[in-house]
Amino acid sequence: MTIFLNGDRTDCGDTRTIDELIQRHRLAPETTLVEHNGKPLRRRQWPEETLQEGDRIEILRVAAGG
Repeated sequence: MTIFLNGDRTDCGDTRTIDELIQRHRLAPETTLVEHNGKPLRRRQWPEETLQEGDRIEILRVAAGG
């Protein structure tokens, strides 16, 4: 299945949910923000939010610094 991840066309293979996508890319959930087709998602929604062909996913990583 092909999705758009941060604007780039990406083959997500057998990944079916946002949660699986985050795990596949080895991202720390505590510092990751996700938008699915323009809709921001809470972390608790990730396991239930399924991916479909052509979906647009934006992933942002939060970093603290000073």
